[in-house]
Amino acid sequence: MTNDTTRRAVLAAALAAGTAGLARSEAAALLDSFAPLSGDAWGAADRSPPETVESPHGDATVRIDGHGVPHVEADDEAAAYFAVGYLQAFHRLFPMDLQRRVMRGRLSEVVGEATVESDEFNVAMGFSAAAEATWELVSETETGPLVEAYAEGVNAAMEAETLPIEFELLGYEPAPWTPVDTLLMEKQISWTLTGSFAGLRRALVADRLGMDRAAELFPRRLDHDAPILDGDEERLGGDEKRLGAGSRRARRGEPDASISDSDPIAPELTGWLSGFESPTGVGSNSWVVAGEHTASGTPTVAYDPHLSLMAPPLWYEQRVETPERSVRGATFPGVPFVIAGASDRATWSFTNVGADVLDCYRYEVDESGERYRYEGEWRDFETETREIPVADGEDRTLETKRTVHGPFIEREGRHVGVAWTGHTATRTTLAIDELGRADGFEDALAATRKFDLPTQNLVYADADGRTMYYATGQLPIRRIEGEAVAGDRVFDGSAGEGEWEGFEPFGRSSWAGFVPFEEKPHAIDPDVLSTANQRVTDDPTHYVGVDYATPYRGARIAERLDAAVAGDEPVDPDFHRELQRDVRDGRAVQLVPDLVAAVEDRTDGDAPETAERVRDAAAALDAWDRRMAADSRGALIFDRWVDRFRRLVFAPAFEAVDLGEAYYPNDWVLATLPADDPLFADRSRAAAMVAALEGALDEIDESGWETYGDRNSTAAIAHPLGGEAPFLNYPALPADGSPATVMNFRVDDAVGSSWRMVVRPGEDATAVIPGGNSGDYFSEHYDDQLRDWLANDQKPMALDPEVDDAADGETVSFRGESS
Repeated sequence: MTNDTTRRAVLAAALAAGTAGLARSEAAALLDSFAPLSGDAWGAADRSPPETVESPHGDATVRIDGHGVPHVEADDEAAAYFAVGYLQAFHRLFPMDLQRRVMRGRLSEVVGEATVESDEFNVAMGFSAAAEATWELVSETETGPLVEAYAEGVNAAMEAETLPIEFELLGYEPAPWTPVDTLLMEKQISWTLTGSFAGLRRALVADRLGMDRAAELFPRRLDHDAPILDGDEERLGGDEKRLGAGSRRARRGEPDASISDSDPIAPELTGWLSGFESPTGVGSNSWVVAGEHTASGTPTVAYDPHLSLMAPPLWYEQRVETPERSVRGATFPGVPFVIAGASDRATWSFTNVGADVLDCYRYEVDESGERYRYEGEWRDFETETREIPVADGEDRTLETKRTVHGPFIEREGRHVGVAWTGHTATRTTLAIDELGRADGFEDALAATRKFDLPTQNLVYADADGRTMYYATGQLPIRRIEGEAVAGDRVFDGSAGEGEWEGFEPFGRSSWAGFVPFEEKPHAIDPDVLSTANQRVTDDPTHYVGVDYATPYRGARIAERLDAAVAGDEPVDPDFHRELQRDVRDGRAVQLVPDLVAAVEDRTDGDAPETAERVRDAAAALDAWDRRMAADSRGALIFDRWVDRFRRLVFAPAFEAVDLGEAYYPNDWVLATLPADDPLFADRSRAAAMVAALEGALDEIDESGWETYGDRNSTAAIAHPLGGEAPFLNYPALPADGSPATVMNFRVDDAVGSSWRMVVRPGEDATAVIPGGNSGDYFSEHYDDQLRDWLANDQKPMALDPEVDDAADGETVSFRGESS
């Protein structure tokens, strides 16, 4: 074994042997015991920001406040973003390097065999080439030099500072950061939010279950009345002829020959590709209330994005003050600019639209596998040979292929072509930069035009009283024989079906065949508007997508906002923070009365003690307030019951056609299935409900759980190396919330509110992060906000650093050559 291999194995074994929950000093002492292997391990326990840093871009001052948030002030933008790069690298270098390794297909180089398939997928998808094309575009703009200065700051920190402990645990040093790496982070974020092979799964389900049954269980339009745009807002509309003749029937879930009527891609390939999508439940909440309803007369925006929860958090909070901008908020490490936050005059936030921006194609391929048929002629694949280094294993060689549409993915003799809007040069980094510098509504609207990907629900408000909603991102228009069609199918790539006019993979696109900006769903100066990933509108001008969230969160937010603005008292920020804590579960509202009735009506011959236990549980659910609170017994019973009920209902039919849980319909479909649905042919709906309750109670007893928080806890929030080094994980604390509540927490997928903020533009703002702003385990800011996050006890997010006691924190002076 190599020295690095020995170091990884010995440290991993020792740290996994019982370090979880150790105090920082105890963990540091343990690391000190391995000093003969590496003195750097102890050095990582004593990191602190330097007092001075030489900067090639001029002077900047950084004050780090009492929550670990850096406040960067400079007279020159490049000087400011050099400092931002330095501080982000100091606090979050390991997750930055980890993410770029994932997207470049270089993770196995440091992790080994376990991540080879991930690397093969990411190399084949060509994310790094897409980032290179994007950097070529960005480099020609005024944003380019700021991205370069940021990268220089990252590299300066790498050279000057002790590396974080994770690099010692894995035994490697990171390569220099490049501007392309920053644009790769844009692709990574976009893939997390829009990379979906749901079209492949829909085709497979339609093939296995039949078109009619698939349309019933996976309707395009869920039967609810809680879209984002309910018809009262100002927006540009039109007729629906572009959607295709069957669109109205299809949205009701009735059979429609225009969707998923083609042969499916091989199930093995479909399942493999689905493993590289984002975790289940990625979404967000946001809402805006106009000034006429607020205590101060200023609009208010509340926001909490639901993304993967991990240690350290996905988001990093920062403030930047220059003559061109005054901005504070959250960004992803590796990205220079605040993505969601507030300036001195405005605030903005983003939630996922659920738009369909990825298409899959089948092709006729010749026997050699070197050519594919396209519009009546044979064409050579565009190929490239790539090496995938593998630590402690055999390196892999992968030949990547591309067609006119984009990457051509092969796996065990099966193949599919992919087109994704992120595979071209995109301007999102320009849009984010310009939002931070916007001087009012018109500037913000102009910046929004450049937000090419990911497709997001932008919610905006400013101190002038203006409010806005816009569905951002490029929306493809697909056509077959000149007629616009929906994208939820597998297209015949050889016939040129569904192609995107003006799209140039790995180049620069004109976007000529995409939905014009003015025709995207939007609302100008809405009075009250909320988004929770539900469908955007009931009557779209153009096809947007079908992968919308269930309406539970959206309906609950709208219900409470409507009641608040209709009341006698103005709506203040405390109301918005309290709404972010709402844990009433709409699934329970729908299902619990029927479950209680099923128990009461049961006439089977269970043993008396079994029957009594079930009746007691039903009585507890009947009295329960439907809130998924950590200290609730009713919430625990419901949580385990709904999971059992889902499996009892769907498993027989889906397993019969070799489809697993990943293919089950969503919980809205589960809750609204009628009692005479074919799924209840062998066991009635009521009997399935009671059987699920019996199974849930057995599971609860066997696990020793008493309340919901015993199972629903922050133990799910782990560090990427937490399996080998458990002390890096956050402590296990009971948590409120469920997948269907406004206060969102999906313990099984480690997804939830990854950042929360409430902003009155030009006045005040508050925010909290799920953990801490520092990624350095030995920092007091590693997890100092975790308990506040659980309670949604938000700290000030002021543009004046004195409000955050920054004057009492650490100070870093960046000195230019003339200083």
